[in-house]
Amino acid sequence: MLFPRIIAASAQRKLSVYLKKGGLVAYPTESCYGLGCLPTLAKALGKLAHLKKRPQHKGMIVIGNQFEQLQPLLQMPSENLQDMLRKEWPAPKTFLLSAKSCVLPELRGKQRSKLAVRVPAHVGARRLCQALQTPLVSTSCNRAGKRACRTEREVRRQFGRDVWIVGGRIGRQKSPSQIIDGETGKRLR
Repeated sequence: MLFPRIIAASAQRKLSVYLKKGGLVAYPTESCYGLGCLPTLAKALGKLAHLKKRPQHKGMIVIGNQFEQLQPLLQMPSENLQDMLRKEWPAPKTFLLSAKSCVLPELRGKQRSKLAVRVPAHVGARRLCQALQTPLVSTSCNRAGKRACRTEREVRRQFGRDVWIVGGRIGRQKSPSQIIDGETGKRLR
């Protein structure tokens, strides 16, 4: 089964409050567990970067259950680009799109004007964003230099009680999502 366990309404509320206080969440995605937080909280982004030992100049990916959930973070793409995104997603394809000026530099990457966004192919990851009614940061769930976690058990071993774990199985994707510049079409990963 590719979906996380169904999250009870009470657990959704608790997770939502936890995230609003700067908490981190681990959840299954297409190829590994993702590690995320709310994309609008600098405190949470700093905590995530510190926990992963990730350089803060690197940008992070934001996922949503559909393109419309990501739009508040983005400058409005052209109609052609919007149509292309709707045809491509959901998929393990991340697109770099022009970010609104209000998007935190810790999220898009310092000195960068674009934000990496995706509507994941993993139904459970989309359902999580839908249930929480918010996009989430989605970076691989691992410390720098370590293999990405592929099970709940691996998440617990690497991060213990530092993250809220949404259980479930990862997808069958073997490699991380492609990263494509939405304006030029150039594949970056």
